[in-house]
Amino acid sequence: MDAPLFGTIGGDISVSFEFFPPKSEKMETQLWDAITQLAPLDPAFVSVTYGAGGSTRERTHATVSRLVTETDLVPAAHLTCVGASKGEIDEIADQYWEAGVRHIVALRGDPPPASGGKFEPHPEGYASAADLVAGLKARHDFDISVAAYPEVHPEALSADADLDNLKRKIDAGATRAITQFFFSAGAYFRFLDKVLAAGITTPILPGIMPVTNFNAIRRMSGNTEIPSWLESMFAGLDERPGPRALVAAVAAADLCKRLYDGGVRDFHFYTLNRAEQTYAICQLLGLRPKETA
Repeated sequence: MDAPLFGTIGGDISVSFEFFPPKSEKMETQLWDAITQLAPLDPAFVSVTYGAGGSTRERTHATVSRLVTETDLVPAAHLTCVGASKGEIDEIADQYWEAGVRHIVALRGDPPPASGGKFEPHPEGYASAADLVAGLKARHDFDISVAAYPEVHPEALSADADLDNLKRKIDAGATRAITQFFFSAGAYFRFLDKVLAAGITTPILPGIMPVTNFNAIRRMSGNTEIPSWLESMFAGLDERPGPRALVAAVAAADLCKRLYDGGVRDFHFYTLNRAEQTYAICQLLGLRPKETA
């Protein structure tokens, strides 16, 4: 008898989750409901994003602080180079360290809309993510995650230049990289081959994005290829959120299964502050809630 597609997965995986800071009381409730539902899956860490130009700085800090004081989760605070001097960033890093935060996701960051989409370093700030990593490591012994792009950063001069930039971030002290979302397991594994050939041996966690809104994914994709079969799967579901969520969970779980079959055991989920799809995917991958006393 043929085994079901996910029937042979033993739950020997590790997961981490990304959330974004809420903008309203309603979004605050949704965020903490998602955290409460996903926490029993015992994530290695949970990250909290930082808006373009540092626009969510206070809300990010408030969310991370609450994670420290009210949960047993390991929070990872996003921190970017955009719109802040080295002194301001160092001060934020000190505040996180004093609050008990030991994990930072160090990013160059997206430029604010007023910049026309072009990154311009702050005249007294860090010029790149690699510089930010070095500055943070000099300040405190943070565990640092950085970004990686299996299908190349949209602003990179070339794939080789993008890989060189990743290597600079690792050499500056980063512990791991988390990838931009992708929809092809082949793209991830080809990227891993290049990473290893470049002498990078730190973990490269695949970033998994369940498709909650296909048009939004298309806008966010940058250089990420959206396969025609994926577009076909979501055709006609724009006004059907229930079926769309089910299809999204199945599509993401299928990608995770292909990664698992290739040896991947660590997965990072972009939750968009919604628990159901991510929880369902983890369930299919054999992960079960941690027993509590």
